[in-house]
Amino acid sequence: MITVMGATGRTGSRICQTLLEAGVAVCALGRNAERLASLAAAGARIAVGESHDAAFLTEAFRGSEAVYTLLAYGPDTEDYREQQAAQGEAILTAIRDSGVRRVVFLSSVGAEVPSGTGPIISMHDHEQRLRQLPPEMDVLMLRSGALFENLYGALEIVRAYDCYSDAVAPDVPVPMVATRDVADAASRALLEHDWQGVVIREVLGQRDISYAQATRLLGAAIGRPDLPYVPVSPQELEGALRDAGCSASVAACYAELGEAISSGRVRAQEARSPANTTATPFEDFAQDWAKAYRALP
Repeated sequence: MITVMGATGRTGSRICQTLLEAGVAVCALGRNAERLASLAAAGARIAVGESHDAAFLTEAFRGSEAVYTLLAYGPDTEDYREQQAAQGEAILTAIRDSGVRRVVFLSSVGAEVPSGTGPIISMHDHEQRLRQLPPEMDVLMLRSGALFENLYGALEIVRAYDCYSDAVAPDVPVPMVATRDVADAASRALLEHDWQGVVIREVLGQRDISYAQATRLLGAAIGRPDLPYVPVSPQELEGALRDAGCSASVAACYAELGEAISSGRVRAQEARSPANTTATPFEDFAQDWAKAYRALP
């Protein structure tokens, strides 16, 4: 059996489906039984609980040959780093106490940097925790590029202001990747078990794309090929995120991340290769984004 955290999320749900189709027994973890119902109908065992509850996670991991793990949070998280640390410690305890021997952790490009990376710092911290596990454990840190789907957050901005704004410098190339490609990389690793010890793999998408390029591609998909990208300062982004309902902690993290990407502090460590380059082009996502844009009320 393989246990999957965040089973109703974008990566977790696809991983569960892939494993079930491959004939693997799955334990799907989530906070909401109703949202897990479709996976239960497909044959998964479901477990409902909180990701910071070590006892819940230990029981869910017990008997599994492998687990897929991640650190979840919401835009209203009051203390981002404290909340992420609580989850990380619970996951570490559950791995140790359950007897599981293989772990895939969804991390991020930039997780090797110990400070100044906004939300990525929690993934750095958790990678360090996982390195405390016994040497016979197989642990894969799957470092993802920026997810295409994060740009769904641009929908309301584009509609309201006829532009997209962020604190990332417009022409900095960024490895961007489809969530489904990250999920598929995790699924392959779980099914093939083609690593030993502690291993880092990056998943970098089809190509690097700047925020200015991404904005033009999104604009072209809605008939606005001239849609501008308007960079703002980290302080301006932080204020806008606070106004949009983000907590002070989360807003500050994303302001810091913009500067970290712009300065090159957050960047891929691997040269591009067939192993870390995925198939889905940004243009495919842009068409899905355009459908969501047209569906806005």
